[in-house]
Amino acid sequence: MTSDINIRNKKASFEYHILETFVAGIKLLGTEIKSIREGKANISDSFCTFINGELYIRNLHIAEYSHGSFYNHEAKRDRKLLLTKKEIKKLMVKGEDKGQTIIPLKIFISDRGFAKMEIALAQGKKSFDKRDTLKERDVKREIDKVMKHY
Repeated sequence: MTSDINIRNKKASFEYHILETFVAGIKLLGTEIKSIREGKANISDSFCTFINGELYIRNLHIAEYSHGSFYNHEAKRDRKLLLTKKEIKKLMVKGEDKGQTIIPLKIFISDRGFAKMEIALAQGKKSFDKRDTLKERDVKREIDKVMKHY
């Protein structure tokens, strides 16, 4: 039973060089998982940070659940990411390097029904790197267009 919920951070590959990826669980409330299953989440402005030695995601917007009463959740609260101690330690050490950050790539529902987040250790691109990315994308689009005619 694979789910079709796949919320992506489209800006990530344009803004950052992806160095290493991890899959983390997310500690959620009941109304939050229901909203994610409806596909009502946005991770484009979110980022990961360490608080008391634990990894949290900030600015993750999960819309309020439509059928939730006063039990509904706060849309942009900090949510804990669940990783192994080894992975957390590795991210803590690597995240301290200059110019490196931890960003979310996508949210998906696992085979067992849990919400998971793919996060990446990334390094910010300079403006000329972004121009190169745009050029590569345009060239690939042109090649695909030409190949389609043959």
